[in-house]
Amino acid sequence: MSPNPSHVDPELPDVDERLVASESRYEVYDGELVHVPPADEPHGTRHSKVVALVEIHTGPAFDVACDMLTRTSETSDVAPDVSVFPRARDPRTGGRQLEQLAFEVVSTETLGHAGRKAAKLVARGVRRVFAIDVERARALEWSASLGTWSMLDPNAFIEDPVFAAPLPIDALVRAAETDDAVARALLIKRNAVIEAARAESLAQGIARGRAEGIAEGIARGRAESLITMLDARGVALGAAARAQILDQRDPATLTRWLTRATTCNDIAEVFAEADPTPVA
Repeated sequence: MSPNPSHVDPELPDVDERLVASESRYEVYDGELVHVPPADEPHGTRHSKVVALVEIHTGPAFDVACDMLTRTSETSDVAPDVSVFPRARDPRTGGRQLEQLAFEVVSTETLGHAGRKAAKLVARGVRRVFAIDVERARALEWSASLGTWSMLDPNAFIEDPVFAAPLPIDALVRAAETDDAVARALLIKRNAVIEAARAESLAQGIARGRAEGIAEGIARGRAESLITMLDARGVALGAAARAQILDQRDPATLTRWLTRATTCNDIAEVFAEADPTPVA
């Protein structure tokens, strides 16, 4: 899907034309100046998780913003908590393009107030607006046709052209799921750092496997040489002793047994824990 132009209606102001001073704590709703207070703990902590989740799932052609003002009409200038917009500049204005998705975190703010903002954003041309209800641990999407919020299945995913990986709804409302969702998204997006770590781990595993294979081959060869020597010298070798030799993987032990096998009278001398003390 191609990015939305910021000038859906040529009579509307550009999306980045301000009614209020940027970096201030104000929005404008239908000409009314509204103070936006700092977040409380539930809102602030959930807000940070939503930003991280949306950022990590967004594709390379889009950018993510937090509390960025959008001019929705001649009389309104509002700032969604989180928004996703095209990286490419507006070909007409040279400014940013209109966001395609917006997210509102609802804590002390009512769903009704969030709905008022959602309606303005959708009327401007924002394709989809979501609300994260902190108190009730649920996610909703604004329905322009119904003029209200529709609750989303917590076990579903938000799939949209702006996302490189589907965004799990459960992770938006449950802090415990955030890390897992971020990790899965990075794997799906084939993050360069993770891909490099996986490649290095694979290379180390292959090298370790080769080294272990070589050592295994050497040990097996020495064990078979020992059995051949004992058989040639007529040293009785029962099934248990034969198995003990073939199961031994320490090259030094096998070398010591091979040395003893050249002069031993029975298999017990080969397996002796220590060489007999020389007689003075």
